[in-house]
Amino acid sequence: MTATSAPLPPPSSADEAAELAARYGLRQVGVRPSLRQYVRETWVRRDFARYLATSRAYAENQDTYLGQLWSVLNPALNAAVYVLLFGFLLDTKRGMNDVVAFIVVGTFLYKFFQDCVNGGANSIAKNLSLVRALHFPRAILPISNVMANLTSLVPSLGVMAAFILLSYFIPGTIWGGVSWRWVLIVPAIGLLYVFSLGVAFIVARLVAQLPDLQNILGFVLRLGMYASGVIFSIERYVGALNNDALLHVMSYQPVAIYLDIARQSLLDEPAIPLDWTKWVWGAGWAVVFLVLGFVYFWRAEARYGRE
Repeated sequence: MTATSAPLPPPSSADEAAELAARYGLRQVGVRPSLRQYVRETWVRRDFARYLATSRAYAENQDTYLGQLWSVLNPALNAAVYVLLFGFLLDTKRGMNDVVAFIVVGTFLYKFFQDCVNGGANSIAKNLSLVRALHFPRAILPISNVMANLTSLVPSLGVMAAFILLSYFIPGTIWGGVSWRWVLIVPAIGLLYVFSLGVAFIVARLVAQLPDLQNILGFVLRLGMYASGVIFSIERYVGALNNDALLHVMSYQPVAIYLDIARQSLLDEPAIPLDWTKWVWGAGWAVVFLVLGFVYFWRAEARYGRE
């Protein structure tokens, strides 16, 4: 006969129960872990976040005839509409060398930010069954949403570059060509990714606690598009108002900064010179929003799926 270990006697006190739980890696359900432990658990499950991101990016258009082509066609058609409307019909050029490329960069990257925010806002509500069935850091959900949008953005960058190069064939457009600055689009998008992740954490908690905010978010994002210089130059239009305070606020708000440094990387516009001060601002906004957003999301960890 094989020897079997005798069952452990029941704990005689709360302290003894806590000691046994700690010994066997158990944790009380519905209790927020420490921030350090939460960061560690999120990092350990990074492969889970990556799997959720790739599966979500693949499933997004799988029921359509064109499938994954829509991840490229959507921003391309969006850019084409804004170029036609604002670049040609309303003539927002105002002295720029290449208004088409200006609008294309703005619309492609703002759509990425917009999708990250919307995805973050829905990350808890759309995964309630997963939240209630499995134990994992809920931060994985907004992280995977932003990663999925980055996965969709990468092939779109080729289309964006094609738009920029083709725009030089438009009569009256000054040829800028491809320069070494094009490689700067990689850190520019990296900073935008980090900032978008921080915002996704914030809206994920807000919408999880106040679902009505989801109905307002679309209006906020639409206002943000016009306030960030997506389709027109802030310096030229707001600067014409002779209000230096308003110009400074709109030029240095985060989304405007990221669009500006992306345009510094890809466009040959005398009005948008390479300005490392803007890059420092972009790095600062990214770090601030990532840290504050993560901590803000973590503080409600025990309540997700229970409210």
